[in-house]
Amino acid sequence: MDLTLLTDLNELRSARRAAILVTGLQDGRQRLVRAEDDLSSDPLADELRKRFRSGKSGTVETDSGDVFLTVSVPAPRLVIIGAVHISQALVPMAEIAGLDVTVIDPRTAFATEERFPGGMLRGDWPEDVFKEAPLDAYTAVAAVTHDPKIDDFPLMEALGTGCFYVGALGSRKTHGKRLERFEAAGLDPALFKRIDAPIGLDIGAASPQEIAVAVLGSIIHALRKGPEAAA
Repeated sequence: MDLTLLTDLNELRSARRAAILVTGLQDGRQRLVRAEDDLSSDPLADELRKRFRSGKSGTVETDSGDVFLTVSVPAPRLVIIGAVHISQALVPMAEIAGLDVTVIDPRTAFATEERFPGGMLRGDWPEDVFKEAPLDAYTAVAAVTHDPKIDDFPLMEALGTGCFYVGALGSRKTHGKRLERFEAAGLDPALFKRIDAPIGLDIGAASPQEIAVAVLGSIIHALRKGPEAAA
């Protein structure tokens, strides 16, 4: 493998950025494709997009010979804003699904080790946590506190960062008021359709556990089908 390509790939991995190493199996020629590259003129565009979604490496047949796609995508993360009952149910489900989970809530009455054991809890304001662990395109954000003082900032940050999933708890009326605040804060209204609100798949969920299932379903759908799938 070309040393320059290897160095570039390692740097992308360290920065939690996705890339695919394309290797010609006949001539051994290699090139590196980044997730943010313009793929419109790439002959493998459709396959590359699919592989960025699935995270799976493999061989692809082309008119000029077979190529092997070595896919490197960051481990998906879930940031839950709010240490509430829904979050208690969602955490173990999301971990089983392979997500790296963080729960953020500055309210000491909710953010306790007894309710969220295992070290994933951060009892700080989201803006402080994000200084240490910034959001990125392979992060899902689910805001479930019902408190604009806590939810609004991470939701706007998630939209601006391009998180693959952005969900918010609340009725349509509550969400409408939320969007008014976001627009007043200068956020581009074109981004609003990215928010999954009311949060989760429309399966008639009522209990915190059922809502957690609905939320996880939306997150996985967005991860595998693309962010627009959750809108």
